[in-house]
Amino acid sequence: MEKLYWLDQIKLQDRAKVGDKAFHLSRIIQRGYPVVPGFVVSAEALRQFLENLNSSESLVADLPYSSLHLDVSNWRQLQQVAGRLREEILTATVPQDWVSKIFTAARQWQTSCLIFRPSLSVADSTQTMENISGLVESVFCHCQEDAIATALKRTWGQIFRARSLLYWQHTGINLQQINLGVLVQPVENAMASGLLKANSSGWEIEATWGLGIAIAQGEVLPDVYYIQNETGAILEQQLGNKMLAYDVNDGSPKISQPLADSVLTPEKTCLITYVLQEAQQKQYALQPEYLQQIIALATQLVTQLGKTFTLKWTIASQTTSGKLYLTQVTSPQSIIPDVYFIRGLPAAGGRTVANALVTIDSQQKPEQIPKGVILVVPTITPDWLPLLQHVSGIITERGGLTSHAAILARELGIAAVVNATSATSLIQTGERLLLDGDRGEVYRIETEARDGEMGRLVVSEAVGAASRREVSGDGEMRETTPIPLPPHHPTTSSPHLPMIATKLLVNLSQPSLIEQVKSLPADGVGLLRSELMVLNILDGQHPNSWILGGRQTELLERWSVAIMEFARAFAPRPVFYRSLDWRSPDLPSLSDSLQSSPQSMLGERGTFSYLRNSAVFELELKALANVQQSGYSNIHLLLPFVRTVEEFVFCRHKVEQAQLTQVAEFELWMMAEVPSVLFLLPEYVKAGVAGISIGTNDLTQLLLGVDREQGQLAKVFNERHPAVMGAIAQLIQMAKSAGIPCSICGQAPALYPEIIDRLVEWGITSISVEPEAIERTYQAIARAEQRLILAAARRELK
Repeated sequence: MEKLYWLDQIKLQDRAKVGDKAFHLSRIIQRGYPVVPGFVVSAEALRQFLENLNSSESLVADLPYSSLHLDVSNWRQLQQVAGRLREEILTATVPQDWVSKIFTAARQWQTSCLIFRPSLSVADSTQTMENISGLVESVFCHCQEDAIATALKRTWGQIFRARSLLYWQHTGINLQQINLGVLVQPVENAMASGLLKANSSGWEIEATWGLGIAIAQGEVLPDVYYIQNETGAILEQQLGNKMLAYDVNDGSPKISQPLADSVLTPEKTCLITYVLQEAQQKQYALQPEYLQQIIALATQLVTQLGKTFTLKWTIASQTTSGKLYLTQVTSPQSIIPDVYFIRGLPAAGGRTVANALVTIDSQQKPEQIPKGVILVVPTITPDWLPLLQHVSGIITERGGLTSHAAILARELGIAAVVNATSATSLIQTGERLLLDGDRGEVYRIETEARDGEMGRLVVSEAVGAASRREVSGDGEMRETTPIPLPPHHPTTSSPHLPMIATKLLVNLSQPSLIEQVKSLPADGVGLLRSELMVLNILDGQHPNSWILGGRQTELLERWSVAIMEFARAFAPRPVFYRSLDWRSPDLPSLSDSLQSSPQSMLGERGTFSYLRNSAVFELELKALANVQQSGYSNIHLLLPFVRTVEEFVFCRHKVEQAQLTQVAEFELWMMAEVPSVLFLLPEYVKAGVAGISIGTNDLTQLLLGVDREQGQLAKVFNERHPAVMGAIAQLIQMAKSAGIPCSICGQAPALYPEIIDRLVEWGITSISVEPEAIERTYQAIARAEQRLILAAARRELK
């Protein structure tokens, strides 16, 4: 068992390892929704466990390579084989290092009780494993090493029960196709638990006191609420028959009563059942405020799951209050096509169904793009930004995960697939498509479009791509509205988030996102992308054209107002404004007589372009000075793509002339993305650099000699390459030695959250990521810091 897969870090390629249940929950938690934390013991661990059983006569010894072709009609044989298989598993020994790894990970939750949830998927099959009632069940255990080993084996053994073997035979599923991950989560005392069933006609909420196991066991008749889905209004409510409840056996006094023998199984020893007092039996389990929270959460999830889904929820007891968490999310697959016909790189998550708009010539922007379409184009440059505000999805033929199309789509919250070869020739304008930005796949929907069917559609994650049949459009379409960010985010003052020492910042450029982003648990804006921000105010003209046309004052006013929006929204938190970093090929539609040749691969980027023509840079500095003079001292300057110390000194003089340094709080930083900084950082510090921000996109491109815009080189463009990681470690250490802060603002931490452990260990002072990655990055930082503290404490004890 190589590692555990944390819910907030699971990637698309991990799906077979973690199973469908865990994968669906990971998608929800990574979109900012409240899910009980957890990690997955992967399906590969079960395979390794079976392969390493010692008995030469073991029935399970060859299970990874056998299908056990039983005569399931012979019930005696079926029962004997199932019993023998489970006995061998339960009496075998789980490797101690596995158990220790699980125990160490679970102990950080500081809970006495764990739940092991089976999470199944089937390889090369269109079968859904999400709703198999009674086939596999959750297992409860104490947070102790021996109990963990037993619970793990009990969970694994369930796929070899007689009813499970019968199911596999009847559905034509071979045992080697089955991937069984085990989702491990803490179990806390609950004020109430239940489920919500949603469909197009309305919602039904069930609730009971304590943990939801009472409903699952059929031991209570839950309270029921009938909700109008369009308005969230409570149409009717019925009091259930709730005589008992489950809770964690934490020693707190309850009026308890032994369970019936059929329920008191070993895996539930960390739970107790107790008889509710008569007065409590006559009360509804859900207080009105929590009922409204569940309704609000379901309303938000319609944008993620469509109109038909099921949620299991719990309200964890936290002193005198409670917090709502999701424990399971189920969504049907009825509308999912059978096979994609185009595949590319998954650049921005989400799914959408809409009509295609194909543009063959990406150099000639259309004057406008109809609202809600999926844009299909060879490539996208930054000057397309104003046209992308209302599209439903993006497909490009070229580009990688750090291309302009990918970055713009992620910031705008638009599903996108890049490097989809021949997309503009295979797709015709008006075709109805399903674009899956999580899997990098495009499906053709052969159905007649209805009026108003241009909205975003978010569907179940499970898409069967093994069958090569014609795509059918028989499924019901679920229409929703595109949203740029998940609607639920904890605020910076949330008492439920652990404290972290590493600063967490956000990358931004669009004023339209400020209201949704400013309440995220972020310490400020680590990267304000000026080149994308100003595209909203330039009216399609290059800044030089404004200056040469005598409209400098008007542009300065617009620029100042745009920056001030961010400074005002985040004050007193810092905002690091990165000055313009344009290459001429990036802006083919913006006229500028001073443009360099579009044949230049890198272009006259960053501070070098300021040396050649400083007029626009000086205008930026005046805009920053205006913001300072308006009373905002939280704005700082980040210089892009600095090649030499001379370039930095030139810019520093311009900054001083603009009197920005008259404000004591002002800091002049530079991007660390050109490899020369690895050799020159001490000289930059002597020249006045107050801090650096590592740009992993360009640093990777220049260190490995790989054009980040070329999607076919995606496997070579590896931000986790030892050379890149070594350069990052060196920059952090050099900054630490020089006594200046070091941030990182490239895509690497968001795309590969596993590197956050190393960043924190090396001493990174801040990490800046896209809005959609804020919460999972926060949790990753918290875990990394906790592990470092624990390791230090253990060293002290030696």
